[in-house]
Amino acid sequence: MKILVTGAAGFIGSHTSERLKELKHEVLGVDNFSSYYDIALKELNVKTLFEKNIEVLQVDLRSDDLVEKLPNDLDYIFHFAAHPGISNASTFEDYFSNNILATQRLLAYAENLSKKPFIINIATSSIYGLEATFPETVAPQPASWYGVTKLAAEQLVLAKSRENKLNGTSMRLFSVYGPRERPDKLYTRLIDCGLNNKPFPLFEGSEKHFRSFTYVQDIVDGIVSIIGKETICNGEIFNLGTEIESTTAQGIATVEEILQKKIVTAKKPSRDGDQSRTKANIDKARKLLNYNPKTTLKEGLIAQKEWFESNFKKRDS
Repeated sequence: MKILVTGAAGFIGSHTSERLKELKHEVLGVDNFSSYYDIALKELNVKTLFEKNIEVLQVDLRSDDLVEKLPNDLDYIFHFAAHPGISNASTFEDYFSNNILATQRLLAYAENLSKKPFIINIATSSIYGLEATFPETVAPQPASWYGVTKLAAEQLVLAKSRENKLNGTSMRLFSVYGPRERPDKLYTRLIDCGLNNKPFPLFEGSEKHFRSFTYVQDIVDGIVSIIGKETICNGEIFNLGTEIESTTAQGIATVEEILQKKIVTAKKPSRDGDQSRTKANIDKARKLLNYNPKTTLKEGLIAQKEWFESNFKKRDS
């Protein structure tokens, strides 16, 4: 199969690109190399993909001529490209252009192809709102610009399915961690602070937040399981994540156990839109996709720590 992966230089997109290649598919990646975080980290991911014969092109879905830049004979599009997180440094325009406009333009390109690719949209538990513990049938209540615009992107994809113009599905991911995690995310920052003796910025009240911390390879298992199940997945939404809840405090303690040292924290004001609880309800994915995440938090964090030590221990991330 010929597959396009958008956001391929990013955390989950790069891992998924690798897995698809291992499954013997022809994979082409695109990324706009946004400066949201250090581009050198994305370039490292691209180097890893290049060594596995996966090409990643610099393409901006918001503005480039996609017909000119992208292939016309795709079987699938895995759409990861997005403006992530709930950073106070990001504007609404950042979220709108990267999450809504980019998705709309990608769908317009796909719809005009003579051979229509199946679209796998990568969404987020933030769509549910401040608590994400629900099945896919519950009405979303997003509480951040990120959640609102990712819901809109999801609905753009599903609208094309409802109109019978494209076939596609959407996967709502829960608290993904592991090697290549963004430097602004919890565990990369915790490991960095622990190894490099820096204070960890802890948002007020966040140590009590519950999360379905899910190892990236378990997430990729669910994402690639769509292949071959297009008929039952068309127009559907799936939660992907672990059913096991851990508090942020438990996550910090696990990193401290692995590093065998105490991490000093620096209190920061709470963030608007930050979820208080996520717990993935994966009954649907388990039934239809045979989805069954197995990696424990400690196992995943050991792998993430080893990756960090191999690549970024000396960096100021």
